[in-house]
Amino acid sequence: MDQPVAAPAALPTENIAVLRQRYRDGKATLMEELGEASASARGMRRALRQLAKLTDQTLRTLWYHAGFKTTYALLAVGGYGRGELFPYSDVDVLVLMPDGMKPEDDEVLKRRLEVFIGACWDVGLEIGSSVRTIEDCLTEAAKDVTVQTSLLECRLIRGNKPLFDRLVRLLHEAMDPRAFFVAKSLEMRQRHNKFENTPYALEPNCKESPGGLRDLQIILWVAKAAGYGRSWDELARKGLATPLEARQIKANEAMLSLIRARLHLLAKRREDRLVFDLQTAVAESFGFKAHTPPMEVPTGDGPNHAPTPPSAKGVRRASELLMRRYYWAAKAVTQLNQILMLNIRERLNSEAMMIDRLRPINERFFDKGGTLEIASDDLYEQQPHAILETFLLYQTTVGIKALSARTLRALYNARPIMNAAFRADPVNRATFLSILKESDGITHAIRLMNETSVLGRYLWVFRHIVGQMQHDLFHVYTVDQHILMVLRNVRRFFIPEHSHEYPFCSQLAAGWDKPWILYIAALFHDIAKGRGGDHSELGAQDVRVFCRQHGILREDTQLIEFLVAEHLAMSRIAQKADLSDPDVIGAFARRVGNERYLTALYLLTVADIRGTSPKVWNTWKGKLLEDLYRYTLRALGGRAPDPDAVVEARKREALTLLALHALPHMAHEKLWATLDVSYFMRHQADEIAWHTRVLTRALAQQATQQRAAAAAAALPGAPESAPQNEKSVVRARVSPEAGGLQIMVYASDQSDLFARICGYFDESDFNILDARVHTTRDGHAMDTFQVVAPTLSDHYRELTGMVENDLAKAIDSRGPLPVPSKGRLSRRVKHFPVTPRVDLRPDDKAQRWLLSVSASDRNGLLYCISRVLAEHHVSVELAKISTLGERVEDTFLISGPQLQVNKRQIEIETELLKALES
Repeated sequence: MDQPVAAPAALPTENIAVLRQRYRDGKATLMEELGEASASARGMRRALRQLAKLTDQTLRTLWYHAGFKTTYALLAVGGYGRGELFPYSDVDVLVLMPDGMKPEDDEVLKRRLEVFIGACWDVGLEIGSSVRTIEDCLTEAAKDVTVQTSLLECRLIRGNKPLFDRLVRLLHEAMDPRAFFVAKSLEMRQRHNKFENTPYALEPNCKESPGGLRDLQIILWVAKAAGYGRSWDELARKGLATPLEARQIKANEAMLSLIRARLHLLAKRREDRLVFDLQTAVAESFGFKAHTPPMEVPTGDGPNHAPTPPSAKGVRRASELLMRRYYWAAKAVTQLNQILMLNIRERLNSEAMMIDRLRPINERFFDKGGTLEIASDDLYEQQPHAILETFLLYQTTVGIKALSARTLRALYNARPIMNAAFRADPVNRATFLSILKESDGITHAIRLMNETSVLGRYLWVFRHIVGQMQHDLFHVYTVDQHILMVLRNVRRFFIPEHSHEYPFCSQLAAGWDKPWILYIAALFHDIAKGRGGDHSELGAQDVRVFCRQHGILREDTQLIEFLVAEHLAMSRIAQKADLSDPDVIGAFARRVGNERYLTALYLLTVADIRGTSPKVWNTWKGKLLEDLYRYTLRALGGRAPDPDAVVEARKREALTLLALHALPHMAHEKLWATLDVSYFMRHQADEIAWHTRVLTRALAQQATQQRAAAAAAALPGAPESAPQNEKSVVRARVSPEAGGLQIMVYASDQSDLFARICGYFDESDFNILDARVHTTRDGHAMDTFQVVAPTLSDHYRELTGMVENDLAKAIDSRGPLPVPSKGRLSRRVKHFPVTPRVDLRPDDKAQRWLLSVSASDRNGLLYCISRVLAEHHVSVELAKISTLGERVEDTFLISGPQLQVNKRQIEIETELLKALES
């Protein structure tokens, strides 16, 4: 029995030390058990319960020494109240007082609380405490569902049991199960929105993300609030879950709990995210090792049945194996959460006499309050064709917004039915093709098929990429989610409500006769990733088989196969090749063959790039792709670019634009006389007019100043002065087409000019998207850069003025090149680095050289490259800068006498590799 202490004092230091050591030793033993690779689910649960018990014992001792009377009660609440404690989770407790008492009115009680809480921290407990009366608890629970949830799991540690029992009884009486269910459902939806409604994030939170432990806890909370039970076995006994579902839930819960426990142990703090820094360590704690696995033929769903094809490099990372297990567990949790939450809602509604009416759709399905309900539990067993019909009806039936709990459960249990014979059934093949050919609901239907594991069961090749990570620093989604994102993007081109997003794509889509061709190409474009070899070629083989099996016409099959095989070509050419070169356009036109193929490839390419990462797509890439499309379309129409005709047309258009700015007649001739055909081929008429306008005025102003200076120097008695160097001209404007800034530099040519400009951009934190370098006939460099400014806002005039002034000074200073800044690597790059690659080879005409560079992105990387080239007196004529997430793929057209010497080539390549690796 607790003994009151009249004048509580802090626990003696030696007692605290003994208690702290005892707690640490006990915790260390249990953490060692959790950290063993062989730890089973049962052993993990035992260790978590034992850690909670050890914490209980410590708190009881501290409660006793703090001298609390038996009128108070110490309660465990929140996660700690469940009786399982993760290694570094907060220890949430409630000091419960009789009604009418307040700590601020009782100095002795206040002192006891201070002694108790201080001792908890001294011992090593990360305590989270609150002090309330029963009335306070009821009031707070009525206002805040989070408090209500925390109290729902309260557990007595020590003190006044009748007081605790009264609190539990009053909380139960005040509980409105239906209101609580609605509140927790909304809370779950908001939490899922925070994590983008996907369990497939590359750094998922194993507690809070969709498919995480919180989704399972919510089921138990709402079930307990309604009196349906407090464990999975109880829910199964009461018919809310089947025995199979209860076993699946417990297995996946154990997997997620063990991952969370290992995260805590390895981070040595509360860490619930599977961050890149810890993924490998967690994987190795499970015994995963990088290896080349055989292709598995899974026999079921869940984390232990995920297929594991070898990666393209023949080796699968340990972290990839772990994450695949995690994603499959999270997917199963997502499915089971949906089934059980719908079951609980229906049970609550039936108890409240709020039963949805059944409206027949056909003899197999009903509309049950906007959800699709099957006519009998064994429908899919008796009529397997109804499985795919479910999703066709979901698409086509007005008012159907979701599947009912009964339907979801039947689909979950029907997985074994979807075997090879099911996939080969002509009726099922026709139904699947009908789903893709419907005018509405395609994205929703295919996503729902994936969520219910039907898509991977019907398209067996798709099953192999479910939950497969992509460690290329380009994609931020798993392969299956990327494919579904691309399908969504293609679909939006055909929906009028989304035409404002990409008007040109929507315009092309409006004239396309068979959208389903693009949908199939989107489904298969990356379906062969992770198998080894070229995934484009393997995917083309897969889709050829699919088309033959589904009776698709030969000409349509050829187009779909072409799209899958060539889905990377257009992006690569647009971002790496010189689009002003007629040979580049001609070769690509021959590759696509006709306008129909070109249009389809363009739409798929835009959708593909947009579906990789929110960071990858930008308007500049969109412009490059559209330019390539238009140039190729002209070539396919028999109008191959005639350089002379193109130049004359652009000159005429530029003169028309110049006339609008009142430029004196023939003022352009002096400048244009110094420019060759390549300049006019690489720049649009608007850019030519802008360059001409600003340079003609700037150079005329410089000439006037020089003449005035010369006249002043010629006056009698004037002091001798050194001739002035010609000043560089820098002009900037907001890019008219691609966002960011367009910057033009006109200066006396020098070997390190490109490096000097890149150095300024590096120092100013500008990101270069494109660079076109041109040398005039009179020895000047005329360079045009497309950059993304760090803070391009309404104050762009100040920004352009700063660039024009500061960049000109940096060029004219002619001092030594600055030392490259130490670019900071992101966490993803640190853990999934790109092996640097340098490729130097002559171009097709053997007049200049093509330099291709691939590396992890970092600030100042382009300057490091240009600095190496400048040191070897290599001139850059064209730079195509392509940033793919956190990887760069840059291409440079370069020239210089050093490149003709084999030894010097090797030196340049070696130094470039060192610059990329540093």
